[in-house]
Amino acid sequence: MENEIKNIRQLFKEDLKAASDVKALEDIRVKYLGRKGIVSKLMEKLPSLDKDKKPLIGKELNVLKTFIQGELKSKGEVFISKNNLMEEVDITLPGIAPSVGRLHPITKTLNEINGIFISLGFKIEEGPEIEKEFYNFEALNIPLEHPSRDAFDTFYIKGDILLRSHTSTVQIRIMEKTKPPIQAIMPGRVYRPDAVDASHSFMFHQVEGLMVDHDIKFSDLKGVLNIFTKQMFGEKTKTRFRPSFFPFTEPSAEVDISCIICRGKGCRVCSHTGWLEILGAGMVNPKVFEAVGYRATKYAGFAFGMGVERIAMLKYGIDDIRLFFENDVRFLKQF
Repeated sequence: MENEIKNIRQLFKEDLKAASDVKALEDIRVKYLGRKGIVSKLMEKLPSLDKDKKPLIGKELNVLKTFIQGELKSKGEVFISKNNLMEEVDITLPGIAPSVGRLHPITKTLNEINGIFISLGFKIEEGPEIEKEFYNFEALNIPLEHPSRDAFDTFYIKGDILLRSHTSTVQIRIMEKTKPPIQAIMPGRVYRPDAVDASHSFMFHQVEGLMVDHDIKFSDLKGVLNIFTKQMFGEKTKTRFRPSFFPFTEPSAEVDISCIICRGKGCRVCSHTGWLEILGAGMVNPKVFEAVGYRATKYAGFAFGMGVERIAMLKYGIDDIRLFFENDVRFLKQF
């Protein structure tokens, strides 16, 4: 009887290995554990065995029965798992195409601006967004009594530490550590506590530029910005410089371009003037050179600064700055 039990165990293993689905497992269960199965027939022989062999054979039969049940259950779970997977993933159906991302319009505009100035020989410089008053105000010839230094107009963190309100701070840092010639642009985020509306945001992006060397003239500034506006908005774009005032440049100018909507004829977008303001610029104030240790009699330079959102709004015909930051896919996927 012991050898017969061993043979049955081996036979069961071979049958189990050959089973390919749940139905085959059920057939094996009936074959071995059914009412007329192999194990059941062996159980029926127990009463005819010698008394001293009954306990041993009975124990081995129970072990065999438990073994067969366990193996059938384990293999059954494997088949069920495979069947569920096939139900969840129907390989006969067409695949679901993943959504393809794209660059944010601000990123696209910033990359385009950077690319134009890089082609003109400018390099990109960056600086910290958390700054000291010295870099944000004092070195830029912005006196203590200037309105922009009021707590209502600047995000102060603690003492003289603040969130920078322009990327001109990077100009100071570059000039502190570098001797002319300097030819660089400074893109980045800036922060001002403005009430959010269609044309204002408490956080926005700027690109500032700086060129310092011997014998730099205002005509060099005009030439660089003329090339920029034509490459950014089209060859037919005209540029106009209007006198203005900035503490860190002297002389200073506001720079306008001919309206890209009406081409200078006058429309609602340009308030019927034919011109759109895009940036501020000017020659570096000698007091800024003094703050960084440059001799104003030896060097000259120009600087300019523009809001990236402003450029993007003009370029793409967007009338509300809030659309850039609302993460509305219906708006963003247009770009």
